[in-house]
Amino acid sequence: MSAIHLDAVGGVAGDMFAAAILDARPNLWPRCQVAISALNLPAGTSALSEIVTHKGFKGTRFTVQLARNGELGEHVHTPWTTIRSMLVDAPLDAGVRDTAVGIFTILANAEAAVHGIAPDDVTFHEVGAIDSIVDIVVAAVLIDALAPCLWSVGPLPQGRGQVKTQHGFIPVPVPATAKILEGFLFVDDGENGERVTPTGAAILKFLQPTFSTDTAPRALLRTGMGFGNKEFKSRANMLRAVLFSKDSTTATSDIVEVLRCEIDDQTGEDLAVALDHLRATDGVLDVCQWPVFAKKGRVAIALQVLAQPAHTKAITEMILAETTTLGVRRTALLRDTLLRDTVDVDGADVKLAHRPGGVTAKASIDDVSAIKTAKSRGSRRRIAETRALCTGHDHDR
Repeated sequence: MSAIHLDAVGGVAGDMFAAAILDARPNLWPRCQVAISALNLPAGTSALSEIVTHKGFKGTRFTVQLARNGELGEHVHTPWTTIRSMLVDAPLDAGVRDTAVGIFTILANAEAAVHGIAPDDVTFHEVGAIDSIVDIVVAAVLIDALAPCLWSVGPLPQGRGQVKTQHGFIPVPVPATAKILEGFLFVDDGENGERVTPTGAAILKFLQPTFSTDTAPRALLRTGMGFGNKEFKSRANMLRAVLFSKDSTTATSDIVEVLRCEIDDQTGEDLAVALDHLRATDGVLDVCQWPVFAKKGRVAIALQVLAQPAHTKAITEMILAETTTLGVRRTALLRDTLLRDTVDVDGADVKLAHRPGGVTAKASIDDVSAIKTAKSRGSRRRIAETRALCTGHDHDR
């Protein structure tokens, strides 16, 4: 798996993402042109990827030349269902189509949440214009062409002030962008204006990036600089993409949050139920507990939950609702995890872990729990593990 890190120097928008990747991988432009042609856009609509200079840097700018003022039909108010049908019916490659629909679905869900309506009732305004549709389809082509890929992104510029939309003036980040990017890291760099557009936010969310630089040893292959159209005082309006080679390790790195608390006034019976509810919560990676001595010498339970950063707020609220603790401590940590596969061997799931010294196998105890006696269960697991290791799954990841 290769890796790409995004530096949002000026911000992130659909055209900037396309420009940054095309600057690093111009050989992918013909694929983009094929996908644009497949959309059957109004006559006179075209797209251009060109080399430009901006604030002393050479890079790429991606632009869409519009027909009929860039409107889809007579109005720019375009229902999400119309765009979805357009993408599904277009003769796009399956991976490109699914990625484009996935990005638009993120946008539709965010707009639905902001306006309190069903996703299928969403009507896009700025995002429904042809240039935004082309931006997302081109982004989908590039993402699909580079897959599988480990994406990471640095802190995003928050921006300042307000922008004019179909709903009037609203503060930045606009509500849909803020909804999409919950859990992402932001920084205020002092520049005014919208810095991350809804389209850019949806692309980032689809990529599921980590928020730290990849720690695996990799060769830096090339960089790409994608420019936007706005001018900033202190910096270039640029999104930089840094492309790295496949790693030579068997582990990947990401950021997790560790949530900790102590509980000394909840029955063991009720706490067990609460922990089952926590384990079933989206974003929870692991839940563990151990006995400790709390204040006044009372025996208490220390609770630790490993959580995905994007879900931390909801998980914290769940802990406070399900247990009697009065507070939760949060710590963000970098972790390394082994690459894993799961294979089925005669009805038993066997997990293959790709360790530096080779692949190890472990059969799921749940799948052999019905077997009587420890000796028989152990024998069944060893047979399944041996067969899993001998079926050629020790492949190059």
